[in-house]
Amino acid sequence: MPHTAFIDGFSTEVVADSRPVERQPAWLALKDAATTLQQLQAQDGSVPDADDHTEARVCIEAIVGSMRALAPLFPHDAEYLSASVHDLERWVDTGLGVPDFFESLVAFQPQQHRIDGLQHLVVFPMYTQNGSRDRHVEAVLCEVIWPEFIAELEATYTNGLFVSLRLIDFTPGYDTNSAVLFPETVAMREIPTFTWGAIFQDREAARYRRVVRAASEITKLDVPEEAARMLTDQRLTEETFVMWDLIHDRTHMRGDLPFDPFMIKQRMPFFLYSLEELRCDLTAFRECVALGARADEIGEHARLVQYAVIFDRIFRFAITGTRVRNYDGLGGQLLFAWLHQRGVLHWTDTALAFDWDRVPAAVIALSDAIDRLYWESIDRPKVAHWLATYELIRSVLTPHPASLWARGLSDEVLAGAPKGYTDAVLDDEFPLSMFFEALEKKMRDVIASTAGITGREG
Repeated sequence: MPHTAFIDGFSTEVVADSRPVERQPAWLALKDAATTLQQLQAQDGSVPDADDHTEARVCIEAIVGSMRALAPLFPHDAEYLSASVHDLERWVDTGLGVPDFFESLVAFQPQQHRIDGLQHLVVFPMYTQNGSRDRHVEAVLCEVIWPEFIAELEATYTNGLFVSLRLIDFTPGYDTNSAVLFPETVAMREIPTFTWGAIFQDREAARYRRVVRAASEITKLDVPEEAARMLTDQRLTEETFVMWDLIHDRTHMRGDLPFDPFMIKQRMPFFLYSLEELRCDLTAFRECVALGARADEIGEHARLVQYAVIFDRIFRFAITGTRVRNYDGLGGQLLFAWLHQRGVLHWTDTALAFDWDRVPAAVIALSDAIDRLYWESIDRPKVAHWLATYELIRSVLTPHPASLWARGLSDEVLAGAPKGYTDAVLDDEFPLSMFFEALEKKMRDVIASTAGITGREG
């Protein structure tokens, strides 16, 4: 039967058929128009060349027409889709300058519909983290991942802003390493109160599975039977990552925090970002050690989260991306070295092994050390906290031989503005160890192959 939707006073009919949404003609037309439009946009999202305006208007008309045609498939997003059409049409009417999608961003509230399998059509001019830095019009089809055990878990680990998604199809900005959908990436005239943040767990799970399969083979790691299930089961791994990210995300706002937990308004040495992200992961690990004693679905996934944190951190994070202020890479290096130096991780006869019974206590000890640093730093000046953080990391990892921080900052820097401290940090302040140098060479092609990956390819 046909479905009727009303957007901007227009009625539209879409005949339901057996094709999934990503194969609907309206979606394919939308995707094609948005991809063409991107070629006409400047980095700020505007279409600066007047000679391109006619083509841009044709693209936007196609996007609007497709959104109207697809709207009946997304009744829960009716207010957002209507606002998005208005924003697109206003952009054309005002001359295709820097786009402003404030109204549609405010109207998009996916956190209100955390229903497993529920689909969303998302269209914004935005950049994609770990992808394109251009604020181009991107279109994404996705669906919610929200199994019953996560709904039960969230009743205790409350996080009303957290949205877990699975990619269905997307424009080129997401044919990258980006695995998040964040409102702050959208082009808008003012910043509203952000009410949600979304992570594509299918992408995280798929690249985890591909990377860990390869790395365990290269390092001759005997993956425990329970953890090995994730390497063959995409859905199980997705659900495990939902649990991990749910607890990780809420941790940014909890604890004895000596600074803005998201560090948006501060310019700091990159290793502070490393420690904050690692702190949240280790808190998730700690919580899952306790939850792992349960005999239900929550307990099962909690045990898997512990393996996921360790393997993703040491096999993927440590060697992914450039060596320019790679804060996630540094966090992976730190976890690996901490476990090795405490004798629960072994690299012997070119084979990697863990004393799994002793691993939880060692990981929690690192979590305790970071928590202690934060607690103490509440009473310290900002730059003194920076110095204390450096010393904690330096106690585990060897700095670059040319490091000014390792030698001791000059009195001029120490007495000066914080900018002098930050400027003195090397891009690669803590280089890869010989282990990771060798592993990166063998894993380079595997990691590169995960760009744009989805759960269907994992």
